[in-house]
Amino acid sequence: MSKFEKPEIKNFVVWDYVVFAALLTVSAGIGVFFAIKERKKKTSKEFLIGGRQMTCGPVALSLTASFMSAITVLGTPSDVVRFGAYYLFYYIAYTLVIIFSAELFLPVFYRSGITSTYEYLELRFNKVVRIAATLIYIIQTILYTGVVIYAPSLALNQVTGFDLWGSVFATGIVCTFYCTLGGLKAVVWSDAFQMVVMFVGFLSVLVEGTIQKGGPSNVWQTAINGSRLDIADFDMDPLRRHTFWTIAVGGTFTWLGIYGVNQSTIQRCISCKSEKHAKMALYLNLVGLYIILACAVFSGLVMYAHFEGCDPWTAGFIKAPDQMMPYLVMNIFSKMPGLPGLFVACAFSGTLSTVAASINALATVTFEDIVKKIFKNISNKKSTWISKGLCVVFGIVCTVMAVVASLLGGIIQAAGSIHGMCGGPMLGLFTLGILFPWTNWKGALGGLLTGITLAFWVAIGGFINPPPPSKTLPLLLRTDECTLLNETINATLSTILTTTVPPERSLLADNWYSLSYLYYSAVGCISCVISGLLISFITGA
Repeated sequence: MSKFEKPEIKNFVVWDYVVFAALLTVSAGIGVFFAIKERKKKTSKEFLIGGRQMTCGPVALSLTASFMSAITVLGTPSDVVRFGAYYLFYYIAYTLVIIFSAELFLPVFYRSGITSTYEYLELRFNKVVRIAATLIYIIQTILYTGVVIYAPSLALNQVTGFDLWGSVFATGIVCTFYCTLGGLKAVVWSDAFQMVVMFVGFLSVLVEGTIQKGGPSNVWQTAINGSRLDIADFDMDPLRRHTFWTIAVGGTFTWLGIYGVNQSTIQRCISCKSEKHAKMALYLNLVGLYIILACAVFSGLVMYAHFEGCDPWTAGFIKAPDQMMPYLVMNIFSKMPGLPGLFVACAFSGTLSTVAASINALATVTFEDIVKKIFKNISNKKSTWISKGLCVVFGIVCTVMAVVASLLGGIIQAAGSIHGMCGGPMLGLFTLGILFPWTNWKGALGGLLTGITLAFWVAIGGFINPPPPSKTLPLLLRTDECTLLNETINATLSTILTTTVPPERSLLADNWYSLSYLYYSAVGCISCVISGLLISFITGA
């Protein structure tokens, strides 16, 4: 496969549909199973947090599946091809994140006996801070879930010719179905199953892709020759997109906002039967994160080995970098019916797990933090039906928000930006409450608003004024071995090189707006803590 031609869109064959349909059927079946099994349990707590009877195993798999979504399946490998294997530094970030989450944040939430993490904010500060944090979480999760729904639909569109928006709505419907029927238990056990599908899908690409390129040593040598493994970059410049420091430090802040104080994570941890099980779930989940990260990075190296002389994105064979992985799959599995379906099931599994967890978490915080504040005395039966109704509502809203994801550019950076803009200030808020006993409610609210303002300012500025190539350092993507459009590509590149004049950039665009997207969370968190402490001292700590 040293030569590539522009492909016709290849459609699924019968076996691809069988594999893909099996994923949807089993996921929906788990929802039906728990709806029947738990039909006599009527309380909203049993529906939303599984009655606090879960064990660490399925919860650990659920956590890994939820945050290693289709964004990982599609975004990380293409990022490795374009920028190098910097994602390996996430091993440091993930380790720090899980230690802080398990030893600092989780014990506080678990011992408080709360259902929503934002209940803690009312216990620590007051109702105003709780409501403000709840609304920000709802907005953040809807935006992020929109990106997650859009990602596998893009993969489906590329490899099967399915209507893009038809598959978006199919995703939303299936997730909403089993989440509404089975509650948190259905979400957790579906996640566990989908985690296995993700791993098998990645493994199939790694094994077949490596075999076709002559073995692991050839893939590794090709990556070395193409500078994809030249990642020993310890430049401390915060404007650089990916270096050791941006991932080890910025990645820790970003993922701590996701794991340490995120309702979706904490909700599953507090569903465990004991604090020991909850901590064990987080540490077992770390092993899962390691495995999936290795699969994603090495899939990127295998993909580079295949596309070394003919990059399909630069050549115009595909429309976006996020379509590289589906394009590779359709090439290496072109004579193996069923395996393209397995890959799409892999991407789809990541999405189903994340979206269902988000819907369940959104329903929980809305019911606990808003509905129960308005309607004081709700019967157990009514509370369960309201919780299910909220699942349906948020399923619809998240699906519609997927349209927005198509306007956010690269999938992986869009997801990181959303988590940074909202997750960082939220992390700062909980840090103020847990680590600084002299923080008052005015400091907490002021810090949250300051963090949100600065994080949104830098993120939106960076979206409108993307950083220059000198800060992102994209690697060479060759097209000299493409057998089609070769002359057209060269002519186009020649025209661009000779006629394009770099636009004038302001001082703000070259500095503040060029900040690495992984530092958005750190900006939000640190500014929230500093301003929160200052306001607290001024107003009476």
